[in-house]
Amino acid sequence: MARKPHFSSELFDYLQELKANNTREWFAANKERYQSTVQEPLLRFISDFADPLHTISREFVADPRPSGGSMFRIYRDVRFAKDKSPYKTHAAAQFRHRAGKDAHAPGFYLHLEPGSVFVGAGSWHPAREAIGGIRTKIAEQPKKWQKVLSDPEFRKHHELGGESLKRAPRGFEPDHPQIEDIKRKDFFCVERFSQVDACKAGFLNRFAASCRAASPLVRFLTEAVGQKF
Repeated sequence: MARKPHFSSELFDYLQELKANNTREWFAANKERYQSTVQEPLLRFISDFADPLHTISREFVADPRPSGGSMFRIYRDVRFAKDKSPYKTHAAAQFRHRAGKDAHAPGFYLHLEPGSVFVGAGSWHPAREAIGGIRTKIAEQPKKWQKVLSDPEFRKHHELGGESLKRAPRGFEPDHPQIEDIKRKDFFCVERFSQVDACKAGFLNRFAASCRAASPLVRFLTEAVGQKF
């Protein structure tokens, strides 16, 4: 039996309306709609991704709990933000290493937003100790790093993105052959999809294929921070 789609156009319609009505009053009046069109489909996707994820690595987790699991909360942390809008206008999930403590740990990521659907993998803004380990591994194993970036499946699906330092970080030679990658503040790759793609029955398989193509990068980063892949 063919798997039914996890997501529908109603998910993107809801998020678009939330963006235009980002208030606690509107969210409360439409909470059941959020649960049925966004939360429940995403939790089902997370649950169904557990088996494909374990074919990539059994060290990474697909946790379908509504709180404290792989799904990101819809609520924004506005304590130090100029924008006090209380809700995120996208839905997202991260499948990180079982030892990962937060969203900065190496992992696989799904982002669903009107006009922006993408699969991400790697480490976004890793902490100081972690980024030191990653930079050191690139500097000491440049051939292994280049093998990751030149992998045909990786290049077919992904491109590296994120921010970089303007100068070489302390302790690294400015003329190192891999200095441009050593200067990175993010070690994260992205493959973009359309909303139509996300609403098709085969999107889970495409997501899994994207994660599998990015797994050499995630393996490199995971080992760089001292964890088993």
